[in-house]
Amino acid sequence: LNCPPDVGKMLGGEEDKDPEAEKEKEEERQEALRQEEDERKAKHAKMEAERESIRQGIRDKYGIKKREVAEAEEQAAMEQASEGSLTRPKKAVPSGCGDDDEEENIMDRMMKYLPGPLQDMLKK
Repeated sequence: LNCPPDVGKMLGGEEDKDPEAEKEKEEERQEALRQEEDERKAKHAKMEAERESIRQGIRDKYGIKKREVAEAEEQAAMEQASEGSLTRPKKAVPSGCGDDDEEENIMDRMMKYLPGPLQDMLKK
């Protein structure tokens, strides 16, 4: 091979590596990554704070309790109800599960929105 001596470097061959310089570059790269991560976390925290203020506005407007607060109150009520009991508290049956009256009520409400012939067909 008759090439100039620095062609190997240009083609990705071995360069004269200074371990101290490599270490310094790696530290700078790690510091840059940490800084970017911190900036990203700060940006996301700011966005989440804005979202939370919007959520709180909606909760205030419609009188909705915050999810954690509502769950904590529900848990406290369950614990209070089972204070003297030796067994764990039973789960409350969600509305619409096994309530025939509720089911009929839903059907009646739905029937109002159907055209006359369809109502007659479903009532039979």
